[in-house]
Amino acid sequence: MSAPFKRGGAAVGRLADLDPIEAGAVMYLRMWSEGEGGRADAASDFQLTLGADCGRAAMLTLDRLCSLCAAHGRRPLIRHGLGCACLGADENCFAQMIAAASEGAREDAMMLASLIVRPDFAPALASLSEELGLTLRRMTAGFKMPTTGHQTPSAVLH
Repeated sequence: MSAPFKRGGAAVGRLADLDPIEAGAVMYLRMWSEGEGGRADAASDFQLTLGADCGRAAMLTLDRLCSLCAAHGRRPLIRHGLGCACLGADENCFAQMIAAASEGAREDAMMLASLIVRPDFAPALASLSEELGLTLRRMTAGFKMPTTGHQTPSAVLH
């Protein structure tokens, strides 16, 4: 294992333990990172849940947010696989940033954003996090968002 994987990829929990906003943030980060197929699936989710116009706007927000992380990150975000039940350290930071921003905790979102991207890009990332977080809040109102296709026993991390 390389040093960046240890630093950002270490399992710190399970997706099933996250609230729907946090789990959604991680799953859409993973989908976006899978490439065109994953991005098409994310866009489809947004459009089915929010309608065509709002769905396109949500996908644009996700694309801008993830592109900002990729282009101006302090280092590459380490992610677990799309079907993995684990939650990595970087994924947790990302999820907490989105959740904080969706709750109006802008200072917390800025602090977390500064851990992910260079400080001069943290305000933009926090703003995009708020947009995505509010979208996920609308999408998940009244139902729990799926996290993975399988369950693991609570005592098992991997």
